[in-house]
Amino acid sequence: MRTITRRSRSLGALAAVAALTTGLLAGCADDSGGSSGGSSSDTGGGKGKTTITLGLFGTQGFKEAGLYTEYEKLNPNIKIAENVVERNENYYPALVNHLTTNSGLQDVQAVEVGNIAEVVGTQASKLVDLSKVSGVSKTNWLDWKWQQATTQDGQTIGLGTDIGPMAICYRKDLFQQAGLPTDRDKVGQLWAGDWNKLVAAGETYKRKAPSGTTFMDSPGGLLNAVISSEQEKFYDSSGKVIYKTNPAIKAAFDLTAKAASEGLVGAQTQFQPAWDTTIANSKFAAVACPPWMLGYLKGKSKPDAAGKWDVAAAPKSGNWGGTFLTVPKSGKHVTEAEKLVTWLTAPAQQAKLFNVQGSFPSAPGAYSLPQVTGAKNTMTGDTPIGTVFAEAAKAIPTQVIGPKDQIIQQGLTDNGVILVTKGKSAAEAWNTATKTIDNNLEK
Repeated sequence: MRTITRRSRSLGALAAVAALTTGLLAGCADDSGGSSGGSSSDTGGGKGKTTITLGLFGTQGFKEAGLYTEYEKLNPNIKIAENVVERNENYYPALVNHLTTNSGLQDVQAVEVGNIAEVVGTQASKLVDLSKVSGVSKTNWLDWKWQQATTQDGQTIGLGTDIGPMAICYRKDLFQQAGLPTDRDKVGQLWAGDWNKLVAAGETYKRKAPSGTTFMDSPGGLLNAVISSEQEKFYDSSGKVIYKTNPAIKAAFDLTAKAASEGLVGAQTQFQPAWDTTIANSKFAAVACPPWMLGYLKGKSKPDAAGKWDVAAAPKSGNWGGTFLTVPKSGKHVTEAEKLVTWLTAPAQQAKLFNVQGSFPSAPGAYSLPQVTGAKNTMTGDTPIGTVFAEAAKAIPTQVIGPKDQIIQQGLTDNGVILVTKGKSAAEAWNTATKTIDNNLEK
């Protein structure tokens, strides 16, 4: 998963883990292979190698999954260096500045799904049309993922890496103690097709809940999940901001506020220290759960939580998270970068990334590969997580992504529904959220 901002996801996102490194760094990394910046010659310090630099946020996982090492073995004249910023909210403003000035860009730059619409709409001229690169075929990606990075005139400026198909991860032991079923199919049937049924299951849980626990982790997590399953969210297809008038958004907000007022969700904000503590101390029974969330749960849980989790289908399929790789035209090694991103985003590499890192492929061709079909996670034991998430991925609706989705969603969660856990009414929380969002949109 990404260490993140899964808060666009978190928007997350998608994403909340690791220690901040440097900002976007200009030029190519030197041939020593570190992720520190600085310029180097095309020969990589006289060793006859070309160094390709990647500007990334969070833990994308390419290095951790061994993909850089594999590519370097396949291409002995290439060396790869990544420059990483922990959180997307620090990474993205610097990226926009570099794109605007068309300077200081890495050979490859990652873009989070919450920002892709703005990049497509305002910066496409600075980026390579990857649809024309040899070996790239739109059929390798889920159609909606490909379209998210495609301009109105047909240029595709980013190749998708992961996506975040939504499921519900739940603690089998806590469900059992509360008298709920523990079999994943039966659990999914509790709320199939309707987020209201999920909240109703929470009301059932509360009646016999183990002391000190809530049904779900946080209001923000629940709200993000519900919104992620809607075809139209914050913008309409013409680009107009509609979040305040879209009945689906208000209904999602009110449902989450209801759950918060009834004490069905924890009073924490996701990816903050207090929320981490609730994971470590097993204080909630369920969480809206894209694949990368399992990595977060593993990282924050105590060892005795291993194997106690399972994964059930969400009431409706949705997506929370995902990233694209772009190639700036002003990069020092454009042709080499094109080849690298084509290889990194191919189905085989996406499957390897999921197997090691939990980043679920945006390439359907990966879903039948053994790294996906046989994937296991220590938190969920023998659960065939690859199969569960692949089924969810196939049903994700095509959504309108707007340039300020991240600002809107974070406002609804961090300045909105969380207030209900502090005694505010749903109406008061909605008014505070919308005022905060509108102020930020005007900046």
